[in-house]
Amino acid sequence: MKALLLAAAATLVITALSAPAFAGTPVTLRLDTTDTDGRITLGDLFDGVSGPAANLVVASRMGPTAVLDAGQVQMSARRAGYDWTNANGVRRIIVRQGADNGGVSSGVRTASPAALAGAPSANVEVLAYARSLSAGEIVQPQDLVWIKMAGAPADAPRDADAVIGMAAKRPLREGAAVGLRDVAAPQVIKTGDLITINYQDGGISLSLQGKAMAGAVAGEVFAVQNTLSKKVIQAVAVGPGTAAVGPQAQTLLARSQPVRFAAR
Repeated sequence: MKALLLAAAATLVITALSAPAFAGTPVTLRLDTTDTDGRITLGDLFDGVSGPAANLVVASRMGPTAVLDAGQVQMSARRAGYDWTNANGVRRIIVRQGADNGGVSSGVRTASPAALAGAPSANVEVLAYARSLSAGEIVQPQDLVWIKMAGAPADAPRDADAVIGMAAKRPLREGAAVGLRDVAAPQVIKTGDLITINYQDGGISLSLQGKAMAGAVAGEVFAVQNTLSKKVIQAVAVGPGTAAVGPQAQTLLARSQPVRFAAR
């Protein structure tokens, strides 16, 4: 009898652990995520939220836009009894200030992958710049919004993450559609920088000082002059003020080449 009771108890525990968690009311993320007063609520973010939960504040917007972590928003919705499955794998949600026009949104959507290919030319959702950027400035999440335009550039990114963290190659105008040709990987080495060149092979580790003869992004080969011998050699940029030669450089180059190619 005792054995039977133990077996029954074990079965109940296993069943409880394997049973799905209580599902909340399904909701969908709004295509147009805006707020009018700086208080971003569940009702601003999701269709299907009603009652007091619609006014539940999940974040604040201090400027023209606010960038929210999708995972944290999902947790806030669950705590309020709502289930957002995030089937599209949204990582960031960009919320923009909207006019108080009786619930009509201003055409801004979340920073999720957008299916631009094949979309009607008169109603294409395009990633655009939320503010003007100077040449060399790094693109931040809050600098981007999704808007509707008559058409999209041929190199329009499908995901905001394709340009976040990249550097503007030239001045970029607020409201202009984003193109991959607008940006490039930020340089970690600039022409004339005094840098440390490292050589590592097994237990051997050497370093010397050099002067960059050209700028470079991380993982890129560039010319550097030995400040003592004045000899110019080829090195691989590692980070700000550092470069590598020898086996370490070959390893870094092999790792970075596919990444840079895929980003183009």
